[in-house]
Amino acid sequence: MRFRTICSTSFFLSILFVLIFGGYTFFKDLDGPEIILPNNSGRISQNAVLAIQLKDPSGIRQVQVGIRKNNVVTPIFKKEFTQIEPEQNVEVSFKDAQLHEGALDLEIKATDGSKAGFGQGNTRTELLPFRFDAKPPYISLKTGAPNVRRGGAAVVRYEVDEEVQKTGIMLDSFFIPASLQKDGSYICFFPFPYSMTAQDFKKAIQIMAQDLAGNVTQNRLNVLAYERKFKNDKLELSDEFLQTVQAKLHHLAPNAQNPLDCYLTINGQERAANARKLLEIGRDTAQAMLWSGVFMRLPRSAARAGFADHRFLFYKGRQVGESFHLGFDFASVRNAEIPAANNGRVVFTGELGIYGKLVVIDHGLGLMSLYSHCNEILVQKGEIVTKGKTIARTGTTGLAFGDHLHFGILVAGIEVTPLEWIDPKWIRDNITSRLELPAPEAPKAP
Repeated sequence: MRFRTICSTSFFLSILFVLIFGGYTFFKDLDGPEIILPNNSGRISQNAVLAIQLKDPSGIRQVQVGIRKNNVVTPIFKKEFTQIEPEQNVEVSFKDAQLHEGALDLEIKATDGSKAGFGQGNTRTELLPFRFDAKPPYISLKTGAPNVRRGGAAVVRYEVDEEVQKTGIMLDSFFIPASLQKDGSYICFFPFPYSMTAQDFKKAIQIMAQDLAGNVTQNRLNVLAYERKFKNDKLELSDEFLQTVQAKLHHLAPNAQNPLDCYLTINGQERAANARKLLEIGRDTAQAMLWSGVFMRLPRSAARAGFADHRFLFYKGRQVGESFHLGFDFASVRNAEIPAANNGRVVFTGELGIYGKLVVIDHGLGLMSLYSHCNEILVQKGEIVTKGKTIARTGTTGLAFGDHLHFGILVAGIEVTPLEWIDPKWIRDNITSRLELPAPEAPKAP
């Protein structure tokens, strides 16, 4: 009798355990997936791609998207996930949706991977209002065709007839964002890279705008582009020079087999890596103009090298490489004080490959000044500086072997000639008068 009672109790407890476990399994997750649209503008077009994020602790099993209009749902997207993950991301295209101008509702259904509903999972449905917009934005230029010389820079000001998510200048596949101003117009500084011919530049440059629905307008930008001649030099690399470079900068080419290999690696791979870093730095810019007037050069200095000087490198009579010098070299006294060329915000300080100790100042709208080979840096990243403030001292850090300042100008992270920015007439004719700003002051005697 006692044995039967024990068995009955055990059976009851087993049934209770199964019921509790089963209930926990089937009812622990009764909520459908979280549906997130991170970049929802409320507008779509046939060019739009809608990003959807799905989250659920039980994993995501399925997602469906349809257009609901007049209580009829037309499916446009469905995906079953082979791997049940707690987070999934999908992109929905409207290219084949056959939509018409006007309001509509987007229905998103997502099902999780739980055992709820006898294994069917929980489903959440979101109904979101959208407007289908097929009209591309209209760009209205407020400045005429700019004059720009190879290796130089230019600016345009324009308006767009609707709110946009992206607008600026395209140079082939390279995008230069424009900055929205308080009056509703856009300003965009852009470079004419020294590596492009005038003919190629005119073919490559376009102005574009993409509205909130994804419609894109991309038009050829009319520019008056001119060639500019750059200096050519033939440099013979001596063994003594190469050994000096390796002794000083071997950390930039640790796998180099010999001094020549070390120099060529630094001049090629390291120089290219530094250029990519400058493009990254160039994105950290203010949306307003911070500078005023002509840019200062190093006081009481002599120019030693110019912009885009083309150097053909020879070793024992054989050409082994080439390089372009993308700035001005100014020589003064040793350890000379370096002034900020104009008002701005410090966006980079520290070591950068061939540049050695480097300071970069942002002047707004993608315009920056660069000061390299410094012996000592006297400012910090984020610091606001005024024209003439001492920011560093000249030196020989990086790929430099005589005390001097390498001064550069960046537009959208691309180096352009500083010559234009230290010339008040060029600034007046090409920048301030075009943007209807006060004329720059005349340079002061050092």
